[in-house]
Amino acid sequence: MKLLIVDDSALIRSRVARILNDPRLSAIQLLGMAKDGKEAVALCRQHAPDLVTMDITMPNMDGVVCTEEIIEIHPHCNILVVSALSDKATALKALKKGARGFLYKPFSDEELIAAFLELIKP
Repeated sequence: MKLLIVDDSALIRSRVARILNDPRLSAIQLLGMAKDGKEAVALCRQHAPDLVTMDITMPNMDGVVCTEEIIEIHPHCNILVVSALSDKATALKALKKGARGFLYKPFSDEELIAAFLELIKP
C-alpha cells in the first residue's frame, strides 16, 4: 500500500515516515509527503495513494477541503486525520467528507501504528 503524508509540520512528516520502519507496517511504503492540501491533491492525481495521513490546519488548502478533493479523485483512498484536539469539530467534518480514521496530536508511535493497522486490515 502506498502512503502519502500530508502535514505542514516537517517534524510530523518525518515522524510518520520513521514509524513506517516498524515491521508490522511492512505492507506500507512511503509514496511521498506534502506540506499543504494543494500539494497533496496534485500528488494524489499523479500517484493514487492507498493511504493518506491528513493534517487539518494547513496553509493554501485545509485538511477538510483536501480530504473531499482526494475522495472525489480516489473514492477508495483511506484517509487518517491526524490533528490537534482543538481541531476536533473540524476533524469530524473531514470524517463526514470521507476520512476513515482520526488520531489526536500528540500521538504515540503505538497509537499511529494501531491506526495504520486498522486502516489496512482486509
